Amino acid sequence: MQLLILAWKSLLNRRATALLTLLSISFSVLLLVGVERLRTEARESFANTISGTDLILGARSGTVQLLLYSVFHIGDATNNISWKSYQDIAAMPRVDWIIPIALGDSHRGFRVIGTDQSYFTHYRHGRNQSLTFARGGPFQDLYDVVVGAEVAKSLGYHLGDAVVVAHGASDVSFARHADKPFRVVGILERSGTPLDRALYVSLQAIEAIHVDWRNGGPPPPGQSIPAGQAREMDLTPRAITAALIGLKARIATFQVQRRINEYPEEPLTAILPGVALSQLWGLVGVAENALLLVSVCVVIVGLIGMLTALLSSLNERRREMAILRSVGARPAHVFALIMGEAFALTTTGALTGVALLYAVLFSTRQLIEYRFGIHLAQTGLSAHELMLLGLVLLAGLLVGILPSYRAYRLSLADGLSIRV
Repeated sequence: MQLLILAWKSLLNRRATALLTLLSISFSVLLLVGVERLRTEARESFANTISGTDLILGARSGTVQLLLYSVFHIGDATNNISWKSYQDIAAMPRVDWIIPIALGDSHRGFRVIGTDQSYFTHYRHGRNQSLTFARGGPFQDLYDVVVGAEVAKSLGYHLGDAVVVAHGASDVSFARHADKPFRVVGILERSGTPLDRALYVSLQAIEAIHVDWRNGGPPPPGQSIPAGQAREMDLTPRAITAALIGLKARIATFQVQRRINEYPEEPLTAILPGVALSQLWGLVGVAENALLLVSVCVVIVGLIGMLTALLSSLNERRREMAILRSVGARPAHVFALIMGEAFALTTTGALTGVALLYAVLFSTRQLIEYRFGIHLAQTGLSAHELMLLGLVLLAGLLVGILPSYRAYRLSLADGLSIRV
């Protein structure tokens, strides 16, 4: 204990160099543990985007592509599913519920999803959490719209506000369905998933706003069908983009999947969400590991900085070491003193880095959740994070061995000799 106190006082005597070394280690630990926390929470948010769904149905395409556009609302489908095929799949005896999804429209950069009431009843995210409303409720009228939490916050929407949907992903004047505006009737509670960045309307509403469009283009001047007249028309959907399926028994998952994949009327694909999520995370795993490697390199650089500072100070401290030896300190005490300084710098730097991490998490948590949909939980350090900190402390002690050994080898005569 006396050696640690002596080491601490010695560091205070060289506070400028020690502070710079301490900051270097602190920011290194901040980056290392911060990247690990962000990586873990990103994976958790990724996996929690959808739960309780046994199969995802779509047109014949790749597994990851189907997952991206049906769950994460990224990209577009290669083809649609006919309404008849959807009804055939829904009528399978082992299907408990099915949620239709129609994509293709947007509103000021946010996806518009056509669906039905089953979306609000059966969709689950996180740990089997259902959708909840911060205000309002599901759509009832043809021109009702439900908006996600981030849409409402970013665009400042409240219940009763008017919303004009645009055709496709671009929000240009000639692509807007301005003649058939929607009314906000519900705002979803924030979930930290892509649900927050979408708007939800009925399948019939999707048909209504496109009833006078031909070949993907707006109607000629004077030939548009008014919103009221569209209500009286047959708005049965002709096709949907994808569907989420829940089965009565999960033991039948592979049987239903095979039956859908062999559906004779049109080429369809049914994927397991868990398997698709693993494949998708595997694609971004390389970047994830690269980021972690960069963080490790930063920690190594910080420890090398500490090594340099300790080695550089030895020449200036030879007299100090010699005086300690002259008053009875053994060589092992000198060795332990330098090791104590290395331990004190590494430990204090690690603790400061963790404190900075929680300060950053507290100040940026909402921003990261709003912008990227990643929920950063304010929890204690995980076992893996504690292991990383332990490795940093161990590395700090190993780095301290070289300057400690050099101090150990300094002779008493060398320290007391006056050099001109």
